[in-house]
Amino acid sequence: MSTLLEVSGVTVSFDGFRAINNLSFQIGEPELRAVIGPNGAGKTTFMDIITGKTKPDEGRVIWGEKSVSLLDMSESAIARAGVGRKFQKPTVFEDQTVRENLAMALKNPRGPFDVLWYKKTAQGAEKIEEIAEEIGLTDELKRRAGDLSHGQKQWLEIGMLLAQDPRLLLIDEPAAGMTPAEREHTTDLIKRAAETCAVVVIEHDMEFVRRLDCKVTVLHEGAVLAEGTLDHVTQNQDVIDVYLGR
Repeated sequence: MSTLLEVSGVTVSFDGFRAINNLSFQIGEPELRAVIGPNGAGKTTFMDIITGKTKPDEGRVIWGEKSVSLLDMSESAIARAGVGRKFQKPTVFEDQTVRENLAMALKNPRGPFDVLWYKKTAQGAEKIEEIAEEIGLTDELKRRAGDLSHGQKQWLEIGMLLAQDPRLLLIDEPAAGMTPAEREHTTDLIKRAAETCAVVVIEHDMEFVRRLDCKVTVLHEGAVLAEGTLDHVTQNQDVIDVYLGR
């Protein structure tokens, strides 16, 4: 498995507060990784740095076989390079159908005229069917996205990211607000996605992390505190102290 993303020695401060402190992290392709840590550990800032939303004060963020620096790229260029991000609250086009949402997300040329001359293609239609099956929304393709349940909206948004053929998916707290059945489906969906691309899941819910059954990175005060299986990190005394506030 080759390294897809390498973050090394990254530090970022906001008004004198060090949100990320000499952080190093790497993930291969394909690979599934869970990132956990108490509130204020730097999990969101970590994602902001990878996606170009926040520029660090120092350090490197290296991407892909050609070892390009993501720090020199804009947010949109990073997205085009294959980094997809799903925020905690689903952002789907509520008034459009599930099919239309997926069609808009497909990896098509994105120039100003391409959108005007967008033609439905058999290939595009096939890809939409494929993704709908993957996310479990085949029966909902004609439904308005706004009428879906919370869990279904989350799956649709993951589907919209998959439609862009990402190489790295960043998913923020996917289990929040879901029913047990929805959470199970979400686990399966994420694990399948991680067979073809790199997936980083930020999650508070330990039961959900356990079901993902992957390597876990624990962040604390903007740095990596521990890394390994969930059993390994939860037996680490430093991790226990941080989580239990000893």
